[in-house]
Formats: sequence, C-alpha cells, structure tokens
Amino acid sequence: MNLRYFKNIIPVAAVAFAVAGLSSCTKDLDVTPIDPSSTMTPSEPELFTKCYATMALAGNYGGDGKGAPDSKYVCDIDRLDGGTTGFVRQLWNSNELTTDEAICNWGDPGIPEFNYNSWGSSHPMLEGFYNRLYTSIAFCNHYLDVCAGADAAREAEVRFLRAMYYYHLMDAFGNVPFATSLMSTPPPQIQRAELFAWIETELKECVGQMQTPQARKSSDAGYGRADQDAANLLLARLYLNAEVYTGTARWAEAKEYAEKVINGPHKLWTQGANGWSAYQMLFMGDNGENGSSIEAVLPLLGDGITTTSYGTSMFLMSSTWKSDMDVKGDFGMVEKFWAGNRARRQLVEKFFPNGDAPAANIQDMAVAAGDDRALFYGIDRTLAVETPGEFASGFSVGKFRNTYSTGATPHSTIFPDADFFLMRSAEAYLIAAEADARINGGTTSATGANYINALRQRAHTTTVSTYSLQQILDERARELYFEGFRRTDLIRYGYYGGANSGNYVWEWKGGSQNGASLPAYRNLFALPSSDITANPNLQGHQNEGY
Repeated sequence: MNLRYFKNIIPVAAVAFAVAGLSSCTKDLDVTPIDPSSTMTPSEPELFTKCYATMALAGNYGGDGKGAPDSKYVCDIDRLDGGTTGFVRQLWNSNELTTDEAICNWGDPGIPEFNYNSWGSSHPMLEGFYNRLYTSIAFCNHYLDVCAGADAAREAEVRFLRAMYYYHLMDAFGNVPFATSLMSTPPPQIQRAELFAWIETELKECVGQMQTPQARKSSDAGYGRADQDAANLLLARLYLNAEVYTGTARWAEAKEYAEKVINGPHKLWTQGANGWSAYQMLFMGDNGENGSSIEAVLPLLGDGITTTSYGTSMFLMSSTWKSDMDVKGDFGMVEKFWAGNRARRQLVEKFFPNGDAPAANIQDMAVAAGDDRALFYGIDRTLAVETPGEFASGFSVGKFRNTYSTGATPHSTIFPDADFFLMRSAEAYLIAAEADARINGGTTSATGANYINALRQRAHTTTVSTYSLQQILDERARELYFEGFRRTDLIRYGYYGGANSGNYVWEWKGGSQNGASLPAYRNLFALPSSDITANPNLQGHQNEGY
C-alpha cells in the first residue's frame, strides 16, 4: 500500500489498510504491513488516511520495491477494477472527454460515449466514478461513526472530504442517495438543492477546526492534508455554480470565499528554474519539492516507488504522451507512453485564435503562442481531429511530465513521483474574477482584472485592463485545461446542453464532426442502472432523458 500517504498524513512507520470487517476504533498503530484480505480492528490514523488515499489509490498494490507492481492487486470496490474506479481518472474522463478540450483514440468501453456525448445509464466508467465517490463517503462515514472525538482537526478534515465527494456527486449526477453514517438499508435520495445546502453548512461548520492554512512542501508535516483554504476554495466553487445547482446565483459569496484563498498563504508560483517555466513546474515530477507546491491547496501525493497507481498522475502523463514527444529523453517514464488523450482543435485555438498553431515541439509551441501555458506538440499532428481513432489526429498535450526541474533522476521509470494538485490557488483567482464580472454586469472591475492579469503575467503573456465573461471562460481553459473543470464551466455558461448549446459547438460534440447542440438533460449524467436496481429509493427517479 501507499506508505507515502501514511507518512505524510500521519507520521508513523508503515501501515497497510484494510476496510472489510472494520467495527471499532483504537489508538494503537500497527507497524508492519498487514494482509489486505484480512479483517482487523482499525486504528484511528488508518481510517483517517484511507479517507484521503481513496483519491489517489483504487486499492492495494504489492510491488517489487522498484516501482513495479506484482500480480496481487486488490481493488477496494467489488466487481470493478482500479482503472474504471480511479477518482482522478474518472473525474478527468467525465469532465474533459465530454468537452471541447480533450478526445481519446482508445476503444475501451465507455470512451467513445464520452467523446461523442452519448453515454447512458450503463456506462461503465460513470458507474466506476459514482461507486468510487460513494466508497469514499463510506470510508468517511465509518471514520466519523467510530472515531468521533479522537482528534478535532482530523474529524473536521474528514467532514470536508465527505462534503467534497458529495459535491462531485451533486455536480455530475444531481439528485443522489444520501447518508451521513454507515447504513444497513438503502439510503434515501436527496434533491440537488438540498444537498447544496447540506454541503454549504457542513463546510462552514468544519472549516474552523481544520488546520490553519500554510504553504507546504512534501518534506513538511501535514503536506497532503486539507487546511482551511481547501474548505474556502470548495465553498467558492460551490457558490460559483450555485445558480446551476439551486436556481439562485451567489456571486458575491463566490468572490468572498475565493478572496479568502487569494489573500492566504497559498500564493501563485511564479519562479521558473533551469529553463522550465513556473507553470510547467506545477505539473512535474518534483512539484512537491521544487517550490511550486506553494500553490497547492490540496495535493494528491505521488511517488514512483510507494504510490504504484495507474489512475492519478500516471494517467495524466502516460495517456497524453507518445514517445516522439520526448525530444530530450527526459519524460521520466520511458516505459509508459500510452498515446490516447489529446486536444481538440478548440482548445489549441484558445492560444492560437487564427488557427495558425505551428508544427512545433512543446517548448517552441509555448514561444509561438506567447504564453507559457500552451504546452502542445504539433509535429506530425493535425490541428483538426478528423479521425478520432488516431492519436496523431489532434495536437498532443505535454502539460504533465515526470521530469525533475532540477535535472535529478525520478525514483522509477514506470510510475511517476509527481503529485497532482487537485485544488490550487489559481482557481481562486479565476473564480473571484468571474464573480466580479457577473456582479458588475458582465465586465470585470479593476480588481477582477488584476486577478486575471496575475495569471497572465505568470504565463508571460499580454494583459488588458478589463475582461468580459467570455474572455474569463477562455482564460479558465488556458489556465486549467486537462485538470477536470471544463464540463462544469461550459454548463455554467449555458454552452453545454440546452437551448443555447448550439451557440458553441466543438469537434465531435454530439457525435457530429462539426459539432451539434445537446439536449438539456445531457447536463447531468445518468444515475447508474445498477444502483437504481439495488436501491428501491431510486426506482422511478432516474435523471430526465435516460
């Protein structure tokens, strides 16, 4: 299991996790690995760490000590595998492949349906994402049921994590089953607006007990744990999308909570090193150590030896790279070029609005764009995705790499050392700017413009004195592309499904090469048919259109 997770979240020697048959909570710690197939009485730190580790690991790997898994792999969700249920992997698939940013040439069940916005209630990856979120909630409920009072700060963090998992369920699936403790009966369904109110209340109640915000490196105690800025950023995100979730806009509160983060210690990382831009350093193998973690509000920990997972940073790297992109031979995982996910034309044109993106390598592409964030590879690629099943049809994305900014050698050639910054402060700048523009009739004030300009200055690109809502949406794409935000952004702007969805189309939207409008019901995914069958409280309550 992932010893790095335990060492960073709770500083003890080494503990493996088991979740079957847990019934009580004790303070003693095991210091030798435990067979994950066995049952045991858990310690409070073990349960606490599992509530975090579920985001980065889908179960237990063995390993040969060099970063290679052995044949014994246990997914912690029955019937499903680690790839199908990986939190980051399915968060990414559902929010990127379904939009104008990404497309995949693989034929895995569920991938074409994501590409063409044609998923249904039996979609295997959406079922995996749904079950990962509920399994994570069950870990949190278990902790809160049996370890209440053990540690106030850790209890508050688990409440935050549970609220975040429910946020993703609310965003993706709408009216979902809801439980705040382990249950022996099927949980009832909660309405989306009610769940919004619960998440809001829960975050406000727990934030004061969470760690005081502090920018940390991987060597610092508490790195990888959520602090008060994580709760504030999730509240800002919640309020930014409040009109979608509840019918009532909450722009002033979105700006208020985003500014709490902006004015805190999680600052934008602005210093490049050894030829790498500051933006690139956010997504490199040593991002926990190179200084860029000052921006990380909630990092998911990675290590090529102790975090042998295919679902987090490795997925983001390997799925987007082909060996021909590794010009300097420094990608850092020479054995793992999967060549699947790449950019749709509309994303590249956010940097090259005249359609003149060059056939260039990653570094030269950013220079041509005049923007450090244009991390695309265009040699032997076509800008348009004319053939979705071919990786060279569409520009490649070189945003994520296992290279060390110092030139040091990664721990493994198979698995990455990079952490994934699930929440970073750049998002707060974008939320505050958009909320400011909406409050001011569609254009930023000087304050709102300054937030956008801070990001653009970091990227060494041009700035202006005001930004429209459309410019802010485009800026979100330039800053946050391939980080799992795009579907939610397009829905908030009315560009995804519904009456106005024809106002913005992209390659293969709705299955048409030139793009087509989507019906409003596509703004939600279907509740998995397997859960509707299992839970009588959901029967007759499938999302409209499915």
